[in-house]
Amino acid sequence: MATKEEISMTGFAIVAYAGDAKTALLHALDNARKGEFDKARELVKQSEESINDAHNEQTQLLSKEAGGENMDVTFIMVHGQDTLMTTMLLKDEVNFFIDEYERIAKVEKKLGLAENV
Repeated sequence: MATKEEISMTGFAIVAYAGDAKTALLHALDNARKGEFDKARELVKQSEESINDAHNEQTQLLSKEAGGENMDVTFIMVHGQDTLMTTMLLKDEVNFFIDEYERIAKVEKKLGLAENV
């Protein structure tokens, strides 16, 4: 059986990985606003690595539970799951906005309205 401490530590790890991903995604959005689309997409890729690390942590507990181990729910684990899910949603939204910022930049350039593009 996984102890509450093990479950909480997994929750902390998920929060940390998801937090790293969220930070990278917000920086990606800032870069996209500035027209730095390659850098923005690279930051999204970095966020995906952190999201995958969070998933790996999560999967370890899921495997134990699927194997019949009892799991005590801890608040930090719930927080970790919430943080991971909202970060995954943010990633989808950031990808959308990067595409939109790039589309707008192309239109502005075509119309002669763009600065430094």
